Amino acid sequence: MFRIIVRSTILAALATLVAVLAFAAPASADAPKFHSATSSVNNAGALVVNFDECGLGNDNIDYTLTADGTAVYACINGGGNHPKAANKETINAAVSAAGSFEPKNGRVVASLSAGPPSAGSFSCPNGQRLVLAAVSYTNIILTDTTNDATTPVPDVSRIFFNV
Repeated sequence: MFRIIVRSTILAALATLVAVLAFAAPASADAPKFHSATSSVNNAGALVVNFDECGLGNDNIDYTLTADGTAVYACINGGGNHPKAANKETINAAVSAAGSFEPKNGRVVASLSAGPPSAGSFSCPNGQRLVLAAVSYTNIILTDTTNDATTPVPDVSRIFFNV
């Protein structure tokens, strides 16, 4: 009789342990969290967001990056100067990018780039060249669309030419 009680107790404990592990394992693999997200502007004026997200599984993760961009375009003469004339244009436009990345050990470390807003039809007179004088990005949002996780990213700007 004692042997049957001990065997039943061990079987019940094993069954409980298996049930606990079965419910706990998926929860730990499905807890996405952005560890970091930083912003910068590259030499072409594009917004670059470097990020690190952990708590992911093994399937590809889809991301979107959105921001409000403001670009100032100007005309520069052959001497490298901006004439005092009003030949500059400020463009405001939403910018975005998307990408899909494969997690390594439940983590994605990657970057996305967007922008700058286009100069559109703004052009310079003969003898001058069009340049991106300055650019800024605000309301920057990075979203893991696979897991519906979002993180704000710091605003960023860069001046290329003082005009």
